[in-house]
Amino acid sequence: MISFFISIGLLIAGYFIYGKITERIFGIEPNRPTPALANPDGVDYIPLPWWRVFLIQFLNIAGLGPIFGAIMGIMFGESAFLWIVFGTIFAGGVHDYLSGMMSIRNNGTSLPELVGNELGNGIKQFMRVFSLALMILVGAVFVSGPAQLLANFTPHSINVSGWIVIVFTYYILATLLPIDKIIAKIYPFFGFVLLFMAVGIFLALILNKAPIPEFTEGFANLHPNKLPIFPIMFVSIACGAISGFHATQSPLMARCIQNEKLGRRIFYGSMVAEGIVALIWAAAASSFFGSIQGLQEFLGTLPATANKPAVVVDRICRDWLGNIGGVITLLGVIAAPLTSGDTALRSARLIVADFIHLEQKSWKKRLMISIPIFILTFIVLQINFDALWRYFAWCNQTLAVFTLWSITVYLAKRHKGYWISLIPAVFMTCVSVSYICIAPEGFQLPQYLSYLISAIACVVVIFFFYRFIYLNKEKLLTENQLFNKK
Repeated sequence: MISFFISIGLLIAGYFIYGKITERIFGIEPNRPTPALANPDGVDYIPLPWWRVFLIQFLNIAGLGPIFGAIMGIMFGESAFLWIVFGTIFAGGVHDYLSGMMSIRNNGTSLPELVGNELGNGIKQFMRVFSLALMILVGAVFVSGPAQLLANFTPHSINVSGWIVIVFTYYILATLLPIDKIIAKIYPFFGFVLLFMAVGIFLALILNKAPIPEFTEGFANLHPNKLPIFPIMFVSIACGAISGFHATQSPLMARCIQNEKLGRRIFYGSMVAEGIVALIWAAAASSFFGSIQGLQEFLGTLPATANKPAVVVDRICRDWLGNIGGVITLLGVIAAPLTSGDTALRSARLIVADFIHLEQKSWKKRLMISIPIFILTFIVLQINFDALWRYFAWCNQTLAVFTLWSITVYLAKRHKGYWISLIPAVFMTCVSVSYICIAPEGFQLPQYLSYLISAIACVVVIFFFYRFIYLNKEKLLTENQLFNKK
C-alpha cells in the first residue's frame, strides 16, 4: 500500500509544482475579461462560481475512462500506476490546462477551431470531422455503460434497453437546454456522489488492508493475452492519464469561468482529481480479487458479451460497502459517464455551430443541429461495447496528439516555453501511431515494425515543426510583438 500512497502524494505535489510551472509559462492575465463576462448569451456563455465550474469540468472529463480504463489497464501490471501518475502530471494536466486557457483567450472557441488556428485550415477541416465523430462515440459509450449498471438495480422492472432510452432522453434535454437549467443545477449532486464513491472505495482499501501491488514487485507484463504494455496500456488508460476528449469539454467551461487565475484549479486541478480516481480504481481492481491474476481469472469467467468492467465495479461496491454504501457508490460511478455523455453531445452541437456559424439562442437552430447528432449516436449504439470502447480509446489519444501539437505551436508563436507540451506531444504521437499499427483492431503489424513506423512518424513531425519555426522566424517575432501589445 506504500506505493499507492506515494502515487497519490505525487499527484497532489504535481498540481502545486508542475501546475504552477505550466501556469507561468502560459502567462495568465487576471484583469483580462473572460468570454463569460465579455459575451454572455444566457445559453452557453454564462458566468458561474468557480466551484461550480470545477465540478462541471471534473464531471465532464471523469467519465468511464478513469474507472473502466483503470480496471482494464491494471491487468498489464504495476506499470499502470506509473502511467496514471506521470501521465496526469506531465501530459494530461498540461494538455487540459493549456487547451482550456487557449479557448478562454479565443472567446470560448471549440477545439477544432483552436487546432485549425495553429495547424492550418486543412487540419481544421479534419479536426471538425474527427472531433464530431469522437463526441458521437463518447455519447454512445456513455449511454451503454451507465445503462448496464442501472439495469443491475432493476433486474425485474427495467432492462438495459429501457435504461438506454431513459439515459438517451436525458442526454437530449441536457444538449438542448441552457447550461444553467440542468447541468449547472444537478452537477453538484452528481459531484457529491462521485466524491463519495472515490472516498468510499479509498477507505475500503485501507480498512480491508487490501493487498495493493507494490513497485518493488517489478513491472513485468502480466496481461493474460500478452498484449504489449507499450502502446496498448497507454491507450487503455486514457482518461485517467491524458485524453483528447478533455480538450473538447474545456471550451464549455471556458465560456463560464470568470477569471483566468481560476484556470489552474479548474483545468489542471480536475485532471489531477481524475488521476486520483483512476489510481483508486486501479488499486481496488488489483486487490479485491487478491491480486492482478485474481482479477484476470474473474474476468475470464464472464461471458464474452459481458460489459466486464461494469461487473467488476458492481461486485466491488456491493461487497466492500454493503447495500446502502454500495448503492451510493454505484450512483457515483454512474454519475461519471452520465455527466460526460451529456456534455459530449452538447460539445458536438457547439462544434457544428462554430463550423457553420449558426447562433444557438433559438430552439429551432439548436434542434436543426442536434437531431442529426442524436440519430447518428443511436446508430453507433448498435456496435458491440468492447469494440466501441477500443475505438473510442484510440480516437481519444489521437485527438490528444493534435491538441498537444497545436498547443506547442501556440506557445512557439508567442516565444514561450513550448517544451512543456512538445515532450508529451512527441510521446503521444508515438503511442497513437504504434497502437493503430499493432492493435488487434488496427493493422496487426509485427511489434518491431510498428515501433519503427511510430519512430519515423515522430521524427517527421518534429522535423516539420522545427522547419515551421525556422521558416517563420521573422513572422513569429512580429506576431509575438503584436501579442505583447495586446
